Amino acid sequence: MGIVCKMKLIELEKIREQLKTDFIGREIKYFAEATSTNDVAKELVAKGVKEGTIVLAETQTQGRGRLGRRWLSPEGGIWLSVILRPKIPAKDSYQLTFMAAVAVAKTIRRMFKLNAEIKWPNDVLVNDRKVCGILTESSVRGDAVDFAVIGIGVNANVDLASFPKDLRSSVTTLEAEVKGEVERERFLCTLLEELENCYKMLQEKKFELVLEEWKSLTTLFGAHVEVTSLKGKVRGLAVGVNRNGGLEVLLKNGTIRKVLSGDVVKQKRQR
Repeated sequence: MGIVCKMKLIELEKIREQLKTDFIGREIKYFAEATSTNDVAKELVAKGVKEGTIVLAETQTQGRGRLGRRWLSPEGGIWLSVILRPKIPAKDSYQLTFMAAVAVAKTIRRMFKLNAEIKWPNDVLVNDRKVCGILTESSVRGDAVDFAVIGIGVNANVDLASFPKDLRSSVTTLEAEVKGEVERERFLCTLLEELENCYKMLQEKKFELVLEEWKSLTTLFGAHVEVTSLKGKVRGLAVGVNRNGGLEVLLKNGTIRKVLSGDVVKQKRQR
């Protein structure tokens, strides 16, 4: 049974008319409702769809973020997965998340002049509140990435009241920030163009250019942070990212701790 959607649905014809990419988004698999666009995308890979195919849903019933956390996907958002076949070593798969974050942040800045910032490792913030999350899932063959699915969830025209009360202080929507409805088709086209530009740099072995943009779009470096992971908490000064995408934290004793995963929070500087 289909869902009843009160909000205006995404118009695929508008996307096709406006899109200026070479291959990303040229094939669109659209659903009024999906369990998870990443899961659907992985099923499509098994059927041999072309690289650049995107999966787009009005809502997700089982959307997820990192570490299997639930990702709320109400109507009005942009719930998107992109299928890619990058020619990169498995150890460099983190580059895909970095490039997607750059593409999202640049799109928000370009379209709305909002000060979008990247929060390591996979979030995009506006006014210190989360507006986008990214989940990259890769399949490895040997020591190389066989295919990757990049899931991108953007709170576009989402009603903030649809989020649980405990989340409302830490999330935001594009609609709330610009004080008006966002044209999702135009946003999607701009996002896919930015993503393709970054992906081409990655494929041309110019990831350092993407990384420089990533660094320019984060305010984390130089900030006192607390990183919580399965191994415990790390507190110190965020000073950079390493070759594997891990966060480098300068501890009080002068050593640098490399954190590969975790939740990072900026802290007020201690005297």
